[in-house]
This record gives sequence, structure tokens and C-alpha cells, in this order.
Amino acid sequence: MFLLLVASFSKSEERACSLMGEPEEPQLFKTGDIILGGIFSFHSSWRTVESSYMHRPLPLQCISLNFRAFQFAQSMLFAIEEINNSTDLLPGIKLGYKMYDVCGSLARAVRVALSLINGNEETATMSEEPCSGSVPAIIGVTSSSPCMAVSTVIGPFHTPMVSHFATCACLSNKVKYPSFLRTIPSDYYQSRALAQMVKHFGWTWVGAIRTNDDYGNNGMATFIEIATQLGICLEYSLPFFRTDSPEQKQKIIDTIKGSSSKVIIGFLSHMDMDVLIEEFAHHNLTGFQWIGTESWISDSQTAIAKGNYILEGSIGLAIRKAHVTGLREFMLDVKPLNFSGNKLFTEFWETAFGCIFHHNKQTGENLEQCTGFEDLTEIKNSFHDMSLMPIFNNVYKAVYAVAHTLHQILGCGDMCSNTIASDPQILQHLKKIRFKTKEGEEVYFNENGDPAAKYDIINWQPKKDGSVEFVTIGLYDASLPEDKQLHLDNLTLTWANNSKQVPISVCSGTCTLGTRKVLQKGKPVCCYDCIPYSITCVKCHPEFWSNERRDECEKKETEFLSYTEIMGTILTVSSLLGACLTATVAFIFFRHRNTPIVKANNSELSFLLLFSLTLCFLCSLTFIGRPSDWSCMLRHTAFGITFVLCISCVLGKTLAVLMAFKATLPGSNLMKWFGPRRQRIVVLAFTFIQVVICIVWLIANPPYPFKNLRHFKDKIILECALGSPIGFWAVLGYIGLLALLCFILAFLARKLPDNFNEAKFITFSMLIFCAVWMTFIPAYVSSPGKFSVAVEIFAILASSFGLLFCIFIPKCYIILLKPERNTKKNMMDKKS
Repeated sequence: MFLLLVASFSKSEERACSLMGEPEEPQLFKTGDIILGGIFSFHSSWRTVESSYMHRPLPLQCISLNFRAFQFAQSMLFAIEEINNSTDLLPGIKLGYKMYDVCGSLARAVRVALSLINGNEETATMSEEPCSGSVPAIIGVTSSSPCMAVSTVIGPFHTPMVSHFATCACLSNKVKYPSFLRTIPSDYYQSRALAQMVKHFGWTWVGAIRTNDDYGNNGMATFIEIATQLGICLEYSLPFFRTDSPEQKQKIIDTIKGSSSKVIIGFLSHMDMDVLIEEFAHHNLTGFQWIGTESWISDSQTAIAKGNYILEGSIGLAIRKAHVTGLREFMLDVKPLNFSGNKLFTEFWETAFGCIFHHNKQTGENLEQCTGFEDLTEIKNSFHDMSLMPIFNNVYKAVYAVAHTLHQILGCGDMCSNTIASDPQILQHLKKIRFKTKEGEEVYFNENGDPAAKYDIINWQPKKDGSVEFVTIGLYDASLPEDKQLHLDNLTLTWANNSKQVPISVCSGTCTLGTRKVLQKGKPVCCYDCIPYSITCVKCHPEFWSNERRDECEKKETEFLSYTEIMGTILTVSSLLGACLTATVAFIFFRHRNTPIVKANNSELSFLLLFSLTLCFLCSLTFIGRPSDWSCMLRHTAFGITFVLCISCVLGKTLAVLMAFKATLPGSNLMKWFGPRRQRIVVLAFTFIQVVICIVWLIANPPYPFKNLRHFKDKIILECALGSPIGFWAVLGYIGLLALLCFILAFLARKLPDNFNEAKFITFSMLIFCAVWMTFIPAYVSSPGKFSVAVEIFAILASSFGLLFCIFIPKCYIILLKPERNTKKNMMDKKS
């Protein structure tokens, strides 16, 4: 079932034209500037005879008028009428329409589509002014298989097709179906939602019956894939089609009777479900919990079909509820169709009221004569059923999507031009279209031509009068994170056999304490026996651990110090805070660089020391996060080089204090040999030795990421192996040697009689430094897992803060709070 949009710019008020308009086919036509043609399957089947016309089979008689298709057609007509009465959309353009009945024939639908997109007049009936012109866009087809056939045929012509009810996930393949779009979500999302819902209720052992076509087979394939990932097993997956032989139907019944699962996934069309539940009722197969798809779960005709009690308590996914203002009233007012004189109204009226029009029927039949003015409100049949309003809304949105596209292409302002663009341009504009309906619903297509995937979750709950109420119990929204996509309201559900308890459907129950699972030969992993654990021992891969209680191998948890955990966050903030404080001190020193206290003991070394301290704070960040090749090599080498640079600067300042005191003695010229240039050389020389040690380490046997599987039974510790322990301890030992030397020299110079003696501050800082790293070694060796990394970072931060506070805070105190003491005289005075 689908609609075809045909471009025409005839200004004539009345014109008879026909495309594929055989006499047996009901027709309906209204002229307009742009003609919208539609092909509907108003009948479920047809018979053929060889016709002399075009020498091919033509429908002789269509049977079983389908009210559902009639409603779909009316949805299109309602949208057209709204657009024609609008002054905002397509001003100056009137939409017309033309419809065709293919009686369920796929071949006939494809033939019509080809004729229309090629502007082929050869297929038209003999009329005075046959319609011509290619089809700019197609709305339809209703089901997936015809959609695939038609889309494959028209794809090379770049003719867009928008379906309102074809849900097969395969149609999202833009390589095979580049011009296909739809206003209904893909079954890819529905299958995932069904699997998540089954998992939510704890069912791990289920059966499935699917329609044996593209809709059912593709949808079930996706469901099985996702269900397997979620630990759900299928006992059986049976294909079914309403025209199957009695033998095939009996095989399905026998399989169900012999099954142990209590949940059945029904990936079926509503027509197949109606036939299937009749078979179930005939064999009294009750008590199964049905899980349904949008095709039948909210279908009111299925709810009143023969054997509907089989489906009591069903739950499933339904297209989200929708309301189109004025559509119901428009559908129930079909009398204007009578004035067109078409056969569709005639057959609809005769079917609805059980009467005949004397000019269409043999007078010998004992039926009342139709007048065409009977009251539709006096009868109750499926035509009055508006439960499919969400589908009607999809047709409505499809027509509006094409209308908005034409509005853009025609450059409509106050008026529209009268030139239709090429099909490729229409397709590209239609893919990018985005608008809101009058009800506020946003319409757009993603890169696969699909709309946003949202479903209502509904439950079949019986009412006191015996009818069924479709109760919405939740929502599935594919746009949310996976753990939040499925939302169920806290409502009381009705299950199979009108039970209030959630059914249990598992192949094997939970093993008790002291027993283990042993898989049953030839059966899925959900089926197992429970035997005493002492009989056998489970052997697992080193990256898995044996859970004795559950008797299975479980993947070990991976552990490393990350930025997101509390400890990692605290250390990261502390590191950045230290770097910022150091930068602030450097800024203060730079602003007061010409003052005596900054100039004392070589201000150049002070700035170099502040720079190295900043690097010391920042190098601790390389220890946080998942270990990698580069981070393992960087963390220890960066730490070693920056700390040696830092200690070298402190050592240079200490030597400068000692040399300055010796230079004041009579006849001493030591400062000539230890001026600023020599101090820089000392710093670079000490640092260069550490650089050489690190390079040799990285070349010989560098650190590398390592999975530690020994320390914990159920954890994998991601850490950096040292590669060469000699290299690591050489780096650390060299830092310790310089720190010890600096401490000794500063200790010797701590009582020199300068009023501002920097040596005593250096002494305190090196005392803290040495104490931190002496306690680090035993703490580092004894700390397990990520805590060893945390201990190393803490040692880096503590020693860095000690150097910063002890050496620079006293100077900042004088610069900012005691500026009167920041004089050369005060710096040079001696203590008594």
C-alpha cells in the first residue's frame, strides 16, 4: 500500500485522466496544480484472467475490502485538504490526488511505480487527456517486502519514497536503498527494546514466532543478536505465514506443546497473528506470556479476533500515541466521495451497510438498495476504530514532509513558482527537511532516513465487560543512554492467565550454595545441571577468576588510578594547585625583581627553581590514568629530570651562600670563581648527568604497561613495570645523593651571621625533602595496586610543597607584608 505524488500543472478545473486505471480498479480523482497519486491495497486478494488489453493478466475481481487501507487513504486526503486551505504552505498551489487499488499484488505495484516515475503514458487507459509527467516522490509502501522491491526498482531514478509503516531494519541500508525514508521507527530499535524488556523481567529462556518475510526474519535476527549479548537463550524460533499449510501449522503447535519456556516473542504482522491465535485457541494452548511488536500489540481488531483470550496479559511495543485534530471527523464524513462517482465509494458503502446500488449489482439479489445517504453513525464496525491513529499520523506526516520539501524547492514566498526541480534535488531536500506539525511534533530524518525511535510499552488488561484495554506502562527512548532507554512505570501489570505475578521462564534455576553449573550437552548455555562443587574444579584464563559460588569464570575487574575516582581527583587538584601557587610566586618575584631580597643569591637561580618546581607538580599528572607505553616512559624520566633540576638549583643557591660568606674574609676571591655563570654551569652539569642516566635506561630496558595478575584474585592491576630496576633506582639514588649533599652544605651554613640567611630555609626544605623520600621507599614497596602510584604522587607533591613553602614563602612575606625590611642595608646587616 503506498501513495504516489505526481507533478502536474494543468489549470483546467475538470479533467479525466488515468494511470494504470483498469476498469476493475476503484478510482478517485480531484484536480490541482500538483497531482498526488496513490496506490492502495484496498483489497487483500485478487483473481486474474488473460486480458486482450496490453496482453497481460489484469484483476478480474478484487475481494475483501480493507477498511484499514481506506483509512490510510483518507489520512492522505485530510493532509492534502489542510495544505490546500493553508496560506503558509504552498501558497498559490493546489494539491490534487489520484488513487489506485493493487489488490495486494506486489508485481502490479512495481509496474505502476515504474510507469509513473518514467512518465509512461502507454499504461494509461484510453482517455481524452491522459496524465503525463514523472513522479517527484512516493509515499508508502505499507509493508517491508513490497517497500524493498519498489525502492530497489526506483532507486536509480533518485525518486524519494517515504513509508508510513515499513519497519524492516534492512531498509536503513543507504547503499541498497538510497532513496528510502520513513516516518515510523526501524525494527533495529524495536528488536533491541524487546531484548532489553525480556532481560528486565528476568526471562532467559524464551521462544519466538516470526512472520516468514523480510519484516519478521530481519527483526528476529536482530533480536537474537542482542538477546545473546544479554544472556538470553531462545528455545525455538519458528517461521509462520498465514497461508501455511495445515501440516506446517501443526508442526508449530507440536513444538509449542513440547517446549519448556513460558514466554513467546511474537514478531508477527497483525494478519498472521489473527490466524495464529485461532490455531492456538483450537488446540487450547493457553498460559503463555506473549511479547508483541507494534504490528499487532495495539491492534484493536486483533484484540477482538477469534481466540483473542490467548493473548491476555500481553506486553509489547507500540508506536507512540498521537492525535491529529479534525482527522476523526474527516474520516467519518465520506459522503462527499459519492459525488465523484468512483467505484471505491460504491464498494465501501455496500460493504459497510450490506446493501447494493441498483446500477452496480444484479437485481436478483435479496439485498436492500443503497441510497448513498445512510447514516454511518448508526453502525458499528472496524471503520469507526481509531486505535491506529499513530499510523494515520505517520501518513499525515509523510504528506506534509513532501509538501514542505516542495515548498522549499519552489521558492515559495507569497506565491510559489511553477517549476518542479529534478528528482535528485527533491531527495536531498527531503532528507534535510525539519518541521513541526500543528500538534507540535517535530518531524525529521536521520542519516539512515529514519525518525527518532520512541515506543510506548503497553499491557493487555481485560475489562469487566470482557474487552481489552491497552494500558501504557512505560516508554522506550533510543536517544537516551543505554541504561536509561527502557523506563517502566510503577503500575500493576496483568500477565498471562490474568495473573498478577511475573511469570518465570528460565531453562535452569539458580544453583544453591556448594554446587556448580555443568552445561547440558547439546543445549544453550542457559541450560545446566547443578552438581556439588567438590566434584570438579573450574580452570579459568589468567584474566578471569573462578567464582566458586556461581561456578563460572568471571572477567577480573581492571584497576588503575584514574582521574574520575576520588583519590585521583584529589591528587590532580593538589598538583594543579601547587603549579598555580608556584606560578603566583614567580609572578610576585618578577614584579619585584629589582628589590634586594629577590636579587640576593642570584635571582636567575630563583626563577629557574620556580620553573623546575612547576614541572615537578605537573609531572605527577603523568602517574594518573590508564598506563600506556608513552606514559610509563614519561612518568619516571620526567620525575627524575625535573627533580634533579630542582635540587641542582637549590644546591647552587646553597653554594652561593657559602661562597659569599667566604668571600667576605680578608684576601678571599672565591666569588670570582663562583659567579652567576659558574652557578649555571653547575646546575646544567648535575642535570645533564640525570638526563644521561634516563636515556640509557630508556634505550636498554624502558618501563612498559603491565597487567599484574598475582596480587588479587578478582582484579587485574594495570601498572607500569620498571623495565630495568637498576635504571629506576639509579634515577632515584642520584636524586637522593644530590639532596643529601645539599642538606649537609645548607646545615653547615645555617648559622652564618647574615640578617637574612637563606641557608637555614634551605636546611628546613631539604630536611622535609629527605624525610618524605626516606618514608616513601617502604610505603611504595608495601602498597598494593593503584595505592603504590598514589604513594609516589604524594611523595612528589609533599616534597615539592616543602621546597616551595620553606624557600619562597618567607621572601614573599617580606615582599608583600614587610616591604620596609626589603632593603639592601637590612640584607647586608650582621646579627650580633
